[in-house]
Amino acid sequence: MNSDAPKGERIAKVIARAGVSSRREAERWIADGRVTLDGKPVDSPALNVATDANIRIDGNPLPARDAARVWRYHKPQGRLTTHRDPEGRPTIFDALPAELAHAKPVGRLDMNSEGLLLLTNDGTLARWLELPSTGWLRQYRVRVHGRIEAAALARLERGGKIDGTQFRPAHAALERQVGANAWLTITIREGKNREVRRLMAHLGYTVNRLIRTGYGPFQLGKLPRGHVQEVTPKILAEQLPRT
Repeated sequence: MNSDAPKGERIAKVIARAGVSSRREAERWIADGRVTLDGKPVDSPALNVATDANIRIDGNPLPARDAARVWRYHKPQGRLTTHRDPEGRPTIFDALPAELAHAKPVGRLDMNSEGLLLLTNDGTLARWLELPSTGWLRQYRVRVHGRIEAAALARLERGGKIDGTQFRPAHAALERQVGANAWLTITIREGKNREVRRLMAHLGYTVNRLIRTGYGPFQLGKLPRGHVQEVTPKILAEQLPRT
């Protein structure tokens, strides 16, 4: 181990962990000369600092870092998973309580998808929860148009490339066939952009409803559509790494 290695964390990361911005926003603030350390302007987002360093934004000190919190949210269809949309389309934050105005979504659900979306006040934790290396499964109930063939679903177990993108093995099982539509349960490990829809399209099926029911140990359960519920500190302590 190199004893001369810089100690602490990168200043942009420390700012983001304080909950006042994303890391990219913090990097822009540094480039704009808005950030000081011990009264001196910071010129690099890669500067390592102690977590209790005297960092100020526009002359204002960082707020004390809150303990990590996580919320389960039942996202309805018709809302974007973003804080704001240039086109003025509705977002999840338009309907969430004010205390969650700066919360970070863990991954995304597209506008036409619904179900479990995790939110957290800790940007670093959000990124950790999204990493494939975390090993958490994403579970979905999916309605598709078409007659389901077991051989087609079995192809997902092997993984493979679709339009140049490598997908990890996924598991899909037929829940029930209802006329020209079928309900499936699908489990994936990574959550690439529109992954479930792309996998189904590759098999020749069109998704007409997609509901995320689980993310790692967290389940949608009976949480009503549009409602949000905080995960208790006890459960967080059992399921999450020390932050």
